Amino acid sequence: MKQEVVLLVLSCLGIAQALFLFVYLITLRKTGDRNNIFLAFVILGLTIRIGKSILNVYFDLDPWQRNLGISGILLTGPFLWFYGKGLLFNMKKLKRMDYLHLLPFVFFVLFCALFPNDGRPISYVIYLLVFGHLAVYVLLSLRVYLKGRQKVHPQRASWFRNLLIGIGLLWLFYMGNLAGLIPFYIGGAVFFSFLIYIFSFLFLQKHAFQLGKYNASTLDKSESGSLVKEVKELLSKEELFLDANVSLESVAKRLNVSARKLSQAINQNEHKNFSDFVNDYRIEKAKQLLSDPKHNNDKIIAIAYDCGFGNVTSFNMAFKAKTQLTPSAYRKQAQAI
Repeated sequence: MKQEVVLLVLSCLGIAQALFLFVYLITLRKTGDRNNIFLAFVILGLTIRIGKSILNVYFDLDPWQRNLGISGILLTGPFLWFYGKGLLFNMKKLKRMDYLHLLPFVFFVLFCALFPNDGRPISYVIYLLVFGHLAVYVLLSLRVYLKGRQKVHPQRASWFRNLLIGIGLLWLFYMGNLAGLIPFYIGGAVFFSFLIYIFSFLFLQKHAFQLGKYNASTLDKSESGSLVKEVKELLSKEELFLDANVSLESVAKRLNVSARKLSQAINQNEHKNFSDFVNDYRIEKAKQLLSDPKHNNDKIIAIAYDCGFGNVTSFNMAFKAKTQLTPSAYRKQAQAI
């Protein structure tokens, strides 16, 4: 009896923490960042599913109630994918076609009373289809991670990787339980509790750092946007990015602002650091040179130096991360057009 009470308490604590994190993410007002909303619905979908597991152990749920709990999985997958694209590829908002990915969830919720959930073979088929749906989106999200991990700060990439691992482990647990390999059904809820507390700690720690980083700054949204516009004009007109030694401090001095303010403005508006921001200009210049017939005989290393890169290795890595092609492959593709 004591063991059951402990498991119930641990499971309920996880649900409570997940709901807290969901509300926290929904109410954040970080400028231009929809990623918090995407993550909130990833957590909500998992919470609905895990909540069903807890209730199903301690109460006699009707089939439609069990189906309603399973529907959370259909919400988790698409929003995990959206979150990955927003985090690693800076997707600003959902397109109309993206909402089609939510139709299985809406359909399942609306008709939850019609789907059998009573132990018959068809019930297991539906259950497998729902978790198959999640598996597809986990794989799509993994693809997003593999393609975008080098385009963002390592902290972002590792955070999304850890989230993928956690959801993947939950998927394996429930599949193992269905196959009879893991008889401890309530263990999924307990495991979820540990995961949600780990994720909460990592996320809140990361967000607290971001909040604290610019606590003393007086830069408002309007001034921040204007400052980014100024630095873009400066880089475009004078091509300061061609200098391999250009720095945040030197550009800030040209604009007569502090390096801290310039860093904050770029971070808030472009969602990247100064180095990545400047490298984007260098890569665009490199693309121009690589596609220009006048530079067909120029060596890749020469173009790298001409565009402001300190060495050819960093050039190749940055170029491929941005274009999905090596500089040589990009040049061949441009010549073939």
